[in-house]
Amino acid sequence: DGCSQLSAYERKRLKNITENAKFFAALKLHEVSARLHQITTKRQPHVTKRAKPKKAEDETVRRRSMRLQRVEPPGIPMLEMPVQPGAEEYPQAPAGPLPMVPEDQMGNNKLAEDLLSTWMRISEMKANVTEKRTCDMKRYQDSLNSMVLSEDNIKKVVKHRVCSMAIHPSESIIFVAAGDKSGQIGLWNVNCKSEEGAHVFIPHNYPVSCMHFSPFNPAHLLSLSSDTLRCGDVTRAVFDEICRSEESLSSFDFLEDNASTAIVGQWDGNVAIVDRRTPGTSSELSADIGFKRTRTVHVHPVNKQYFIAAGSVDVCIYDVRYLKSNGNKPVSSLKGHTRSVASAYFSPVTGNRVVTVCADDKLRVYDTTSLSSTVAVLSSVSNTGRWLTRFRAIWDPKQEDCFVVGSMARPRQITIFQDTGELLHSFYNLDCLGSVCSINVVHPSKNILVGGNSSGRLHVF
Repeated sequence: DGCSQLSAYERKRLKNITENAKFFAALKLHEVSARLHQITTKRQPHVTKRAKPKKAEDETVRRRSMRLQRVEPPGIPMLEMPVQPGAEEYPQAPAGPLPMVPEDQMGNNKLAEDLLSTWMRISEMKANVTEKRTCDMKRYQDSLNSMVLSEDNIKKVVKHRVCSMAIHPSESIIFVAAGDKSGQIGLWNVNCKSEEGAHVFIPHNYPVSCMHFSPFNPAHLLSLSSDTLRCGDVTRAVFDEICRSEESLSSFDFLEDNASTAIVGQWDGNVAIVDRRTPGTSSELSADIGFKRTRTVHVHPVNKQYFIAAGSVDVCIYDVRYLKSNGNKPVSSLKGHTRSVASAYFSPVTGNRVVTVCADDKLRVYDTTSLSSTVAVLSSVSNTGRWLTRFRAIWDPKQEDCFVVGSMARPRQITIFQDTGELLHSFYNLDCLGSVCSINVVHPSKNILVGGNSSGRLHVF
C-alpha cells in the first residue's frame, strides 16, 4: 500500500526484485555452497608413497656395436685407427729465417726446384727500362679487347681465400704469387702447363694481406701477415724475417726505389717505418696518425716523402719526413667517406689521382694534383662488394687514368674504369669465370691481368 505514490517504473522494478529473490531461494544455493566448502576443507591424510622399484627385466638394454666397443670380431683383427691431430698440433711457422721448402715435401722436389730456378732466372734478366707513359684511350681499349681467359690459365694455387697477389715484372714468363688467409704463399709459373706448375710455401701463420716483388730486385718477394714482414729470397732459398711486431700489421709499401725502407700500416691505426738495413726485426719508428684502424698505405710514385693511409672513415696524406710518435697532422684529407675504407692508392705515373673503395658501396676518385688541406672528389662509381674479401681498386701501372676492380655483377667479371667514372671494359668468360675475383693484379708492362677468388683459384687474362 505504501507503493501507491511510486511511479510505474519503480513499481515494476520492485516487482522484478521480489520475483528474482523467490527464484534464487527455490534453488537452495546456500546448501550447495556449504557442501562445496565442506569438500574443499576436508583434511586429506598425509601418506608418503614409496616409488615402486623397476624390475631388471623391464629395463631396455642399449645396444652398442663392436666397433664402438673396440672389440675385435672373432677371427678378424681390427685395424688401428690413426689419431687425427687437433688444430693446435699443426706445425706453426717459427720466428726467424725459414727455408724455402714447399709444403708438400713428399712430392717431386725436382719440380719445386724447377719453379724456384725459373724465378731466379727471370729475376736476373733485366727488363727493358721504359718511361712510364699513358697511351691514347682508343689504343688502350684495343689492348683490353685483345686479352682473353682460357682454361689453361686457371689454377687453384692456394688452399684458401686469396688475400693478396703479386706479379713478377718479367716480360718472358708469367710468374704470379698469391697469399691466402691461412698464411700460405703459392707460386705459379703460368707458362708451365703441367699440373706441377705451382707450389705452396708456408712462411706465415696468419692471412697474407699484402705482397710485392721488390722493384729493385725481383728475386725478392716481400710478404706481410699480421705478426711479421718477410722477404722470400730465392737466391738463398730462404724466407728472411724483416720485421716482427706485437701490433697487428695490415699493409706495407716501399719508401725508396731500392726497397730498403718501407712504411707499414697497423690495424690499431698507427704506421711504422722499417729499415731493412738495420739489424734486428723491430721498426725504426711507430707513429700515431690519429686513425682507429689503418688498412692500406701507399707511397706517392714521384714524391716519395708522401704516403696515403686509409682507415675506418679516414683517408689522409702524410709527409714521412715529419712523422713523430704522436701529434701527427695530415698534409691533405680526402673527405666524403661515410663507412670504413678498404683501400686508397695513388695513380701510377704522376700520383695526381687517388682511387678509394668504401663500404658505402662507392668508388671515389680524387684530384691530388695539388695537396691542399682538403682534396676534391672528381668522380664516384657505385660498386658493391660484400660478403667477400674487401674489394681493392688498383691502377693499371701502364695507364695513368684507369683502374681495375672486382664486381658482383653477373656474368662474373672484372671491370676497368676511367678516372671520370666511365666503365671502359669488362673481363668475363661465361665458360671459365664463374666466381667473384675480389683481389686483382696487373702486369707492369704487358697486357696481363690476374684475378683471385675466395677458393684460392687464379684466373689470368
